[in-house]
Amino acid sequence: MGGFSIPVTSMNDSLDLWKLLAGLSIFLYGMFLLEDAIKTMSGRAFRQMIRYYTNGRLRSIGSGAFITGILQSSSAVSLMVLAFVGAGVMTMENGIGVMMGANVGTTLTAWIVAVFGFKLKIEAFALPLVAAGGLIFIVFGPSSRLFQISRLLIGFGFLFLGLDFMKTSVENFAQHIDISTLAHYGLWLYLVFGIVITALMQSSSASIAIVLTGLNSGLINFESSLAMVIGANIGTTVTVLLGSIGGIQSKKRVSTSHLIFNVTTGIVAFAALHPLSWLVSRFIDISTDAVMALALFHTLFNFLGVVIFFPFIRLLARFLIRTFPDRKEVLTIYLNNTPTEVTDAATASLRKEILHLFEECQLYSLRTFNIDDKLIFDHTLPFEKNLPKRSTLPDFYANVKLLHGEIIEFYAKLLRVELKETEAKELERMIYASRNIMNSIKNTKGMKGDLDEFEGSDNEHLNQQYKLFRRRLVELYHDINRFLEIENPQEQYRSLLRTVVHIEQMDKQFIQTVMKRAAAGEINELEIASLLIANRLFSQSCRLQVFALKDLLLTENEIHEFDHAMDMKELMDEEQQKKAAAQSV
Repeated sequence: MGGFSIPVTSMNDSLDLWKLLAGLSIFLYGMFLLEDAIKTMSGRAFRQMIRYYTNGRLRSIGSGAFITGILQSSSAVSLMVLAFVGAGVMTMENGIGVMMGANVGTTLTAWIVAVFGFKLKIEAFALPLVAAGGLIFIVFGPSSRLFQISRLLIGFGFLFLGLDFMKTSVENFAQHIDISTLAHYGLWLYLVFGIVITALMQSSSASIAIVLTGLNSGLINFESSLAMVIGANIGTTVTVLLGSIGGIQSKKRVSTSHLIFNVTTGIVAFAALHPLSWLVSRFIDISTDAVMALALFHTLFNFLGVVIFFPFIRLLARFLIRTFPDRKEVLTIYLNNTPTEVTDAATASLRKEILHLFEECQLYSLRTFNIDDKLIFDHTLPFEKNLPKRSTLPDFYANVKLLHGEIIEFYAKLLRVELKETEAKELERMIYASRNIMNSIKNTKGMKGDLDEFEGSDNEHLNQQYKLFRRRLVELYHDINRFLEIENPQEQYRSLLRTVVHIEQMDKQFIQTVMKRAAAGEINELEIASLLIANRLFSQSCRLQVFALKDLLLTENEIHEFDHAMDMKELMDEEQQKKAAAQSV
């Protein structure tokens, strides 16, 4: 016999392990294609349904069951619930309801397998599905809706083809194995096996398919299969628990509710195994159709869990909120303990906090450009100290926005206090600086896609321009560091003005270089557009950071002189442009 196999009574009666594993892999890949294609085609509609049609316990349970029945993955729906509860668009109670409904909806897999998987010749429709899907996949591009339909067809085909592989791999083995030798271990062994295999594979649908395969082949008896299905139900909580690791408190609440529901339901079902088995036998003859009976049991005990927990959803939600209380991250450094009534202290703290925001903006820009922050900073910034080490660039951006929000909130409180006209103007300039910092970081964020394109491009010119952007940023921040070290106010003003002039020179030089390369045919139209857009965002980001420092650190007279110099520079630039235009004519 080809391939690796495990002998039982003879070589001809062995389990074809490679075929079993290949079947399982094809089945899981089919599930992945199926789920991914449906989410791509109508993922937004499903998300909207979860958000808008889960208001109330009954509706949330029904929505969870319906969506999971379509997606064929309770884990996918559960992870979506984690995201929505974490984002605050779904309440804790409704999140629990959707989780409970998802457990009922996932039982549809067992029914599909029971009704079709072992009744028909699978190859008769699995292979045509794969063939049709494959042809559509090749002909139509990824942007076409038919492309996703092809993945849907291939997913269905692989689902049943993998099932057929698993089924045939154990048929001979099942006829010769003596299952009675395992009886003395008790049903708890099968329960544990169901938990472990589902936790390892991260798919209750796959483990239930294995149980159905073993039951259909006579490898396990009916009661053992019931215990394994209960174990699979408990094992599926691992996926959601993993999804909540390192997450906010609301995610931990939802994942814990899923664990409590599934474990409690599993304990009740295992304790009532014989009564439930007897109830199933009243509807289906177990001796002739054990696979269908197992599918009914799977649905029955999950529905029983919903009935048991339904009256206690609100109570469970309150318990979890107390167990995992919200711990608001404090992002501000100077505003925490500063009373707004003492205006001098409050104004000084606000200025320091906006300078803190400026530094975090610098750090975000350095990380966007993949520049070592030690080239600019000789100290560790607060976000690096206080926030999780694994935070991503989007997480960093979200925290900067929150910090800006807290600054605006503190400013609004200050406005309620009686202020002198000079104090009010000073605060206004400071908040204007804070807004400029946020607009700067938004421009940097908008460049990220183009930067990745330039860095990974085969065009040497694009690679060079990426390196030039990085060098320009480092030069700017070195100029800013020198500015911050200057004690003479007049020299500070001149230093900042020189920095702006340098930004403008580099901006013009960049545009001239791009135009020369374009004239030489070294870059195409799309690359030209990407370079010019990226340069505009970059130059504007640099200007905004300088303007923020001007409003934060210069005196009112120096700010007036700076603005006047900028106006004069603009007039001179306009005159030069007019002269250049006249000479060209």
